[in-house]
Amino acid sequence: MPRMLASAERLTLLHLARLSVTHAANAQPLPPLPTQEYSAALQAAGISFVTLTRGGALRGCIGGLEARLPLAEDVWQHAYAAAREDPRFEPITPPELTEVRIEISRLTPARPLELPPEQIPAALRPGSDGVILRRGLQRATFLPQVWEKVRDPELFLDMLADKAGLPRQAWRQGEVEVLVYQVESFEEEPLASAP
Repeated sequence: MPRMLASAERLTLLHLARLSVTHAANAQPLPPLPTQEYSAALQAAGISFVTLTRGGALRGCIGGLEARLPLAEDVWQHAYAAAREDPRFEPITPPELTEVRIEISRLTPARPLELPPEQIPAALRPGSDGVILRRGLQRATFLPQVWEKVRDPELFLDMLADKAGLPRQAWRQGEVEVLVYQVESFEEEPLASAP
């Protein structure tokens, strides 16, 4: 894992994500981001997922698996996409803005698990490893946060195969590449209740 982000850098990314989600909710185009104004860590290529929740329920989640943009730009674009382009949900609307919470996950580069299929479940670290299943153009990932809901590694892999549109037995038969990564995740503070 690269160095952890400083508190100020995390706050900057959360602020950028909130601005981006606001643009998305108001159906405004996303303006260019002056990435040169940010710290070296935020200008360096990075990989992120932006997760939106409302009342504790998922409301949108979009991210990448490869570092292609400066981290600040990556968060900026994924926050917008999570609010408008997640195919599982309708776009975020302006009245929802005060209820939506933002979580950012910064991913390490993924590394392949080069093990026989029967050893893969035991090699996974629940709560710590994000997992990617990949076969050709088909791929899917679960962030480490998914372990909170699915503790069994075999079920975790089965559900990930479903998400990728692969047969559940694909990982058991060595037909897919299994990769793992870790995340540094942080989220907005809960909104204070009005007095």
